[in-house]
Amino acid sequence: MTQKLSVSDLLDIAPLTIDDIHKILDRAKFFKGALADRNVPQTLKQKIIMTVFVENSTRTRTSFETAVLRLGGRLINWDEKISSAQKGESFSDTLNYLNGYAPDALIVRHFEYNAPHFVAGIMDCPVINAGDSWREHPSQALLDAFTIQEFKGGIAGMRVAIVGDLAHSRVANSNVALLTKLGAQVHLIAPQNLQPRSVSDNVRVFDRLEDGLTDCDVVMPLRIQKERMDSAVIPNDTAYFHAFGLTRERLKLAKNDAIVMHPGPMNRGIEIADEVADDPHQSAIFAQGANGVPVRMAILDLLAGNHHV
Repeated sequence: MTQKLSVSDLLDIAPLTIDDIHKILDRAKFFKGALADRNVPQTLKQKIIMTVFVENSTRTRTSFETAVLRLGGRLINWDEKISSAQKGESFSDTLNYLNGYAPDALIVRHFEYNAPHFVAGIMDCPVINAGDSWREHPSQALLDAFTIQEFKGGIAGMRVAIVGDLAHSRVANSNVALLTKLGAQVHLIAPQNLQPRSVSDNVRVFDRLEDGLTDCDVVMPLRIQKERMDSAVIPNDTAYFHAFGLTRERLKLAKNDAIVMHPGPMNRGIEIADEVADDPHQSAIFAQGANGVPVRMAILDLLAGNHHV
C-alpha cells in the first residue's frame, strides 16, 4: 500500500517534507525496477491526466506523458496554439472549463511567475508544476536528486556545483531548495551579473569556475537562457565558454569520481564541451534524462494513483 504525500499538489519544493521527498525517491526506484522488469502496476488505470504547456518543452513534457502512459493513464493535451486562447479566451476561463471535465490531475508549464499556484486555485484535482518562469521546476530537482542518489549512494554530505545562468534558472532554484534540505552543500558558480539574488544556508557563491569546482562530487552546468535576459549580459558565447565552460581540464578540479549532470537542453561549446558531455565514465547526463520517467511516474502515482496496488 503506497502512502500519499502530505501535499495535494506539487508546485514548489519548500512545502515538501523530508518524508515526502524520500517517498517520491523510493517510489521512483520501485518504478525504475518495474520498468526494467516490464511489470508496472497500472495505478493510473481509468484516470485522465491533462497537460497544459504554455511554453516549449521536450524532456519534461515527453517524460511526463510517457510516465502517464506507463502507469496506464490517459492523456489529454491542451495546445494553446490551436485552442480558444487564439480567439481571445482568458486563461482563467480556459481553466474553469477544463476543471468542469473533472481530470484526475493537471500538469502545467507556464512562462508566468507563480502560474501553477494560480492554476491550483481553480482546479479541483492535483496540479503538478512542470516549470514556471525562472521560479521553480520541482520535478526536475527531484529527478536530479534521484540521479545523484543513484550514482553516489546518497545526497547528505555531497558537494554539488551548479554553474551558469543562476539568475534566470528555475532548475537552480528548485535544486538549491531540495539538495540543501537533504544535507548537501551547494556551490553556485556564475559571472557576477548572473548570480542569484539571494542565497540560503549551506550555499556558497563563486565568480570563478576554478574556485567553485574544487572537491565537488557533482558538477551541473546550466544553459544560458538568452530568452530571459538582455543580450548585453552575455554578449559573446566564446568568451563565456573560455571563462565558465566545463572542459575536461576544469573537471579535474572536482573529485576524481565526480559526475557531470545537465538538465538540458545542452548548448555544446558554450557551457559544456563535447568531450565532457559524452564522457563514458563521468557524464550522467543521459541517464539523468532517462530518470525523468520513473521520477514523474512516482509523482503522478503518489498524487493521483489508485493505491490498492
